[in-house]
Amino acid sequence: MWLMKYLFTILIFAVLVMGCDTTKSTVETGSTDVALSDTVVIANESIEYEIIIIEPGFNTWLVTQPPKGYYGLSYLESRNQIYVTEYNYRVYAPGFDKKLYIQEINYDPTISYGLEVNYLLYNYFKFFEETYNQKLR
Repeated sequence: MWLMKYLFTILIFAVLVMGCDTTKSTVETGSTDVALSDTVVIANESIEYEIIIIEPGFNTWLVTQPPKGYYGLSYLESRNQIYVTEYNYRVYAPGFDKKLYIQEINYDPTISYGLEVNYLLYNYFKFFEETYNQKLR
């Protein structure tokens, strides 16, 4: 079981590393500038998962989205399952850009990843669709 969770971590990292960039973005919030890293790391040692999103502009885009509690957990889980299924299909199907669809994502719907991971994964897929002009639905 821990191997599957470890592989999930590796696969998410590999998929999200395609836009790797260590630059920082600045978002103006009133009179104060806040530097935002383009790397988001969420880890939970109790169920041994980790999601790492390394994508230029993701944090800047994320702050324009509804807050974490806006969508219910079951909604996010069901949408992520749809996104992951389509994404994984494109990893192996001919005709899709292999620079965008690098590796299969091991998202197990029987595991409760929690609200934060599902929220970030859902928003990453939305960001991915907008940034790379892809439709995963």
